[in-house]
Amino acid sequence: MKTSWRSASLVVSAVAVAALTTACGSETAPPASSQNVGATAAAGDYGSGTGLGSGYDAGAAGQEGSATQAASAGELTVATNAELGELLTDSDGMSLYRFDKDVAEPPKSNCDGDCATKWPPVPANDAKAGVGIDKNLLGSVTRTDGTKQLTIDGWPAYRYAKDTKAGDVNGQGVGGTWYALAPTGKKAEGEGAELPGLSTRKDSKLGEIVIDKNGHTVYRFMKDSPWPMKTACTGECLEKWPVIAPVDAEDTEGIDLKGSGPRGQGYVVFDRPDGIKQQTIDCVPIYTFAGDKKPGDTNGQGVGGTWFAIRPDGKPVGAPGQ
Repeated sequence: MKTSWRSASLVVSAVAVAALTTACGSETAPPASSQNVGATAAAGDYGSGTGLGSGYDAGAAGQEGSATQAASAGELTVATNAELGELLTDSDGMSLYRFDKDVAEPPKSNCDGDCATKWPPVPANDAKAGVGIDKNLLGSVTRTDGTKQLTIDGWPAYRYAKDTKAGDVNGQGVGGTWYALAPTGKKAEGEGAELPGLSTRKDSKLGEIVIDKNGHTVYRFMKDSPWPMKTACTGECLEKWPVIAPVDAEDTEGIDLKGSGPRGQGYVVFDRPDGIKQQTIDCVPIYTFAGDKKPGDTNGQGVGGTWFAIRPDGKPVGAPGQ
């Protein structure tokens, strides 16, 4: 399943990332991919999804749509689906969804009218985080009708009228814009889901950090220099700290592509003195750690007092003086 940063509905021009040898910011950095916002779901979005849920009864679904539109969420729970992995449900076990045409920062719902009948917004009034859910990810957004809708990490949450009982996920993939919510606010697409070349995740201890296409934590080395760009990790160092190869700007999600360089550029490729091309964020060379064996590991954090996970804007997490 392709995720939204590669959706056919997004028109993104191919951009060559500038290769720099000494200083950062002398070339134009690639622009961030634009989000498709400001539109409501078309009637066609009510069509078929991936068929992961049970069969659909038109009469029951119609009743469910009117009944769940104002139904409270209660204590949210984490359910497990054989194909999608962990996903978020309300206190009755009904699956919650997110809409690609919404906006998370700042939160904004673009599903009104008929769309909101087919995808009832989840009220924020009494929603609580259950086991395995970070309560800090729960929030709310004021809709155009003045009601408060639950958000998960900024993403407005919905139910689906065609889900008629606990465990149904008939809304998964509908219109290529609707997806079940994972407990983190991301899309629940299973362990085999393709990740962008660079994206972010919320770590329970470190906060929002950058990860690579394999879900591995991305780090920066405090002995490297962004101004001018230099590296202190060469030779054997690279066996423990492999460089991140160049990643196209259009193959990122949540990364600050502008940076704070002289011309507001920072997402560029570093032409290292050893001939290796290395991706940077805010002109900071980035690496993974050989000691991280699986997605979610952060074993490189704080190593030698010089290696730290990196934020989407290039800042180190937990480095002294930062």
